[in-house]
Amino acid sequence: MKILVTSASGANGNGYGQVLAFSMEGIALGAFSDDPRITDPHGLRVSADGQLLYVNSGDDRILALDSQGEVQFDSCHIPGLDAGTGNLGPDGRYYVGLRTHRTIAAFPSDLDGAGAPILTPGVVPFPRGFAFVDGGYLFVASGVGPDGRGADAILQLTSSGMLINDRFAIDDAMSPLDLVIAPQGNVLVSSEFPLGSPAAAASVREYDGRSGMLVRVFSAPSGVPFRRPRGLRFGPDGHLYCTAQDGVIAFDYERGRCLGVVVDCPRLNGQAIEFFGD
Repeated sequence: MKILVTSASGANGNGYGQVLAFSMEGIALGAFSDDPRITDPHGLRVSADGQLLYVNSGDDRILALDSQGEVQFDSCHIPGLDAGTGNLGPDGRYYVGLRTHRTIAAFPSDLDGAGAPILTPGVVPFPRGFAFVDGGYLFVASGVGPDGRGADAILQLTSSGMLINDRFAIDDAMSPLDLVIAPQGNVLVSSEFPLGSPAAAASVREYDGRSGMLVRVFSAPSGVPFRRPRGLRFGPDGHLYCTAQDGVIAFDYERGRCLGVVVDCPRLNGQAIEFFGD
């Protein structure tokens, strides 16, 4: 099993512009794939059967790679796609947050065909992380876009995109980025508040999956560098992992404490994280 992290480049940070691989002990293994179609990647997600890794490339395309880093499916270039995060839906399709179009679109698992938007235009001003939960619900982290539009909130929708609650979590110290669902159903988001500020507070915030009330806040102790939190994912060991500016931080989810830096990689500018391979 490898830790895979997308490292942004260009306008999103002076990173590597690749999907980087690390051992579970944090040893750098280089680029996961040398395919030139991967450029300034963002969202990552492993298929339900564990055989494919979906990658949202900054080249306005989506790729599906095998465990050797070889491309198996390619959506081909989709003008204006501007894909951010990605996740699998209960129907087996691959869902992608489209930042410019301010919606979420569903793509066939083989990426053969145009994406079908599932949200009413404008419901989510700037979609970031999102996840489906049992019962047919969809939680979406909604942030403020580069143009200043939007608001910091977690939205609750039906799986078909109908808005249920536009203020699921009320938290004045939250600027949500990636979003995951805990094993018992709580909603967790990585947060940089205020977003983009040199003095921003980095944290992972947990909310009750039914009421939206803040349950607890995961933060790093003094001496542990934790800046620009982005990608969030539970690892195969049950720990919670969060990408950051120069590495990956791990948290003991059950005990609620920081385990420190797992991956130390200057200029990482991590955007998304996944666990993939044998």
